[in-house]
Amino acid sequence: MSFIEVKDLVIEFTKIDETGKEVPGKVAVDGVSLDIEKGSFVAVVGMNGSGKSTLAKSLNGLLLPTAGSVTVDGFDTRDEEHIWDVRSRVGMVFQNPDNQIVSSIVEDDVAFGPENLGVAPDEIRRRVDDALKRVGMYDLKDKGAHMLSGGQKQRIAIAGAVAMRPACIVFDEPTAMLDPKGRSSVMSIIRDLNAEGITCVLITHFMGEAEQADRILVMKGGKLIADRTPKELFSDVAFVESAGLELPPAIELRKKAGLPDDLGTAEEIANYISCN
Repeated sequence: MSFIEVKDLVIEFTKIDETGKEVPGKVAVDGVSLDIEKGSFVAVVGMNGSGKSTLAKSLNGLLLPTAGSVTVDGFDTRDEEHIWDVRSRVGMVFQNPDNQIVSSIVEDDVAFGPENLGVAPDEIRRRVDDALKRVGMYDLKDKGAHMLSGGQKQRIAIAGAVAMRPACIVFDEPTAMLDPKGRSSVMSIIRDLNAEGITCVLITHFMGEAEQADRILVMKGGKLIADRTPKELFSDVAFVESAGLELPPAIELRKKAGLPDDLGTAEEIANYISCN
């Protein structure tokens, strides 16, 4: 059984009409089915409004299905008795780290999640130190969170998720507000976490980031329209463009230089150029 199973998922938002009555609104996710294996690295891409962030929030029960189901390690996200089983297994990191930072001191913020899980103080200390070291922020553990840069704040948000020891972390556009250096740093941390066995789900509109995943899911109009490896996806330029997506820089270079279409990764393109 897959670690996360999404079956015929529909998420519909309601709205209030002119009489004050709640009525059906936008269908943000429309009949999506997919499986995510433990230890994998999956990217989810799509235009604005495609439903990718709504899908992300459904993976740990922040949003519940209107129809269909989401199960995490066998637990249904709609089962109120097991919602903390779901959320202890799937952590979330959001686009704006300021929305996740709840304490004024870095180490206190990272400790917040484990404290709410009832973890023993000695174990919290170990988890906080370990999480901060893993994201390269241990030396700033006593610093005020408000004094950090955007990239540093995002590292703290990631450390807070790591300290809860989830099996999976969903990153919902974690680099959208960062400069190129900050984006590169966060992506390096995500790759390292995945290499250590943590399942990573990355919601992104940067195709150069999606290219680093094992598998890319493409959303459009609330529907899942593709589930491919990076090479399979970016070898099909026509499909990528029809989905409203940009090409990764290396693939854009391949296209402009007239290189073979079956060069689907930056590494393959570099090897081809060096050998020719």
